[in-house]
Amino acid sequence: MLNVTTRPFALSAKVEVTPGGLLAIAALVTGILLTSAVIVRVAKH
Repeated sequence: MLNVTTRPFALSAKVEVTPGGLLAIAALVTGILLTSAVIVRVAKH
């Protein structure tokens, strides 16, 4: 169950994740973090 509440909006959703979906989500998050690290590093130089 996922609950997100920010005034004045609220979102509630039931999410079922398969092992393959979990792996895809992990890969997506890893890619975002690596890309962010590269952008920050380039911005500092």
